[in-house]
Amino acid sequence: MDSEKTETGSEEKGTGSEKKEIGPEKKETGSEVTETSSENLSWFIVHTLSGSEKKVKRLLAEEIKSSSLSDKFGQILIPTENVSRIRGGKRHIVERQLYPGYILIEMEMEEETLRLVSTTPGVMGFLGTKLKPQALKDGEVKRVLTAVETERGTVSSEIPFKRGEAVKVAGGPFTDFTGVVEDLYPSRGKLKVMVTIFGRATPVELDFTQVKPI
Repeated sequence: MDSEKTETGSEEKGTGSEKKEIGPEKKETGSEVTETSSENLSWFIVHTLSGSEKKVKRLLAEEIKSSSLSDKFGQILIPTENVSRIRGGKRHIVERQLYPGYILIEMEMEEETLRLVSTTPGVMGFLGTKLKPQALKDGEVKRVLTAVETERGTVSSEIPFKRGEAVKVAGGPFTDFTGVVEDLYPSRGKLKVMVTIFGRATPVELDFTQVKPI
């Protein structure tokens, strides 16, 4: 589920609340981060009920903290990115999950730890077979963690329109004019619309917030 906050001013800010610092010597239990040895820990992918990733992460952290197995677990991660969306004519910053329905957990795989994770409410299972979950390879882990680091503190624009789409201008001097999207400039949050003015098709550059689909 996306968590949303409205952008204020011209500056877009967004840091995913589920993004944690990655490091081989850190362990996350709840909101606490402590030092631990990660020599025997591997990363696994856990399949969850769609939309319940944050709840499952919280429940897992609570189960681990209250068990005698906390030294066999490391971080629990929900990879996210911050996306700028246009909604109701306003720009919003939305936290979006990179892999919906999945969370990553760093753990030492054995019968007891497998049972703890598998019996946590909302957990559907591990990537791999039921009795032998598949650990991520070093290269796969590196790609995922690099993606998380890259997305932290950045905001990408979600393109709400496509070329050839009919739109209506909802702001500025061309309000109520209709036209067709000719080009998109996502990095600037703008698009070029061919608007008919005095019987002639004229290109007009507008902000995403100034147009709406017909």
